[in-house]
Amino acid sequence: MAMTVIWTGMTTLSLVCALALGNQGLLANAALEGAASAVQLAISMAGMLCLWMGVMEVMDRAGLAAGLARVLRPVLGRLFPDFARDRGTMDTIAANVSANLLGLGNAATPLGMEAARRMSRRSPGVAGDSLCMLVVCNTASIQLIPTTVAVVRAAAGCQTPFDILPAVWVTSALSVATGITAAKVLARVWRD
Repeated sequence: MAMTVIWTGMTTLSLVCALALGNQGLLANAALEGAASAVQLAISMAGMLCLWMGVMEVMDRAGLAAGLARVLRPVLGRLFPDFARDRGTMDTIAANVSANLLGLGNAATPLGMEAARRMSRRSPGVAGDSLCMLVVCNTASIQLIPTTVAVVRAAAGCQTPFDILPAVWVTSALSVATGITAAKVLARVWRD
């Protein structure tokens, strides 16, 4: 609802300013160019996302995604101790983190929602420490392959869309470490 109000306000303000300054033609041209660019970007992104979703599906069928989830399980057991013995929830969390590691936010979102749904069954109406940690990990999401960003860069004409890897690795590792630390500290402080 808030975003609807914000976008409506921005559009109305643009129209009022264009009318006041006599720039209706420029506004109409900018709107048409923006719409055409959005469609072009969406088509470019669709192709690249289909490619990477296909790669993820091949990895899944080859057992690589399950292997990655198995490798992550001990670490995730420490991050989510309340659910370490709940195999279904841990598998969902591991799949979610694996998808985030591979930069597939579109695939990670439904997995994260399923994990949150499973976690919320234990304490309906209350976000426990583990659920808050899941939200933090998904929001900060460490990425090895920033697929979505690379797709947007390629669609915008970048010849080397993956040259941002070192910067992505450093910033995502720092954001996850900061988020996990903050969640752990706040969980202890809040309890006291």
